[in-house]
Amino acid sequence: MLKEFTLKTDQEGLYNITAKVAETVKASGVESGIAVVWCPHTTGGITINENACPDVPGDLLFGLSKAFPDRAEFRHAEGNSAAHLKSSCVGASQAIIITEGKLLLGTWQGIYFCEFDGPRQRKFFVKVVAS
Repeated sequence: MLKEFTLKTDQEGLYNITAKVAETVKASGVESGIAVVWCPHTTGGITINENACPDVPGDLLFGLSKAFPDRAEFRHAEGNSAAHLKSSCVGASQAIIITEGKLLLGTWQGIYFCEFDGPRQRKFFVKVVAS
């Protein structure tokens, strides 16, 4: 099963998509397998991190901005080279184990779409594969 989602981002940020991924797994009827979450954008990404404390996404963005600041030396004409670097660092996908029909996530884990160049109209895909 493959499902496409659209997401309107207001600004750079982490957008919790855990519920959408979980709904897709449930709708698939797969009891055991893998859910792959894929971002087809070069200035976005997918990550898994803490979803209990609302400060964590901001801290992650702060850290990434310190690691990959905008620089006058960048040559990319669009002016979003830092967003491309962040995307490459975070990655375009995550694979999550499905067991007993549910995502096998840790107690504090959530799945996030990472917007590094907003605002944008984005897509992400969830592919559920039975084992």
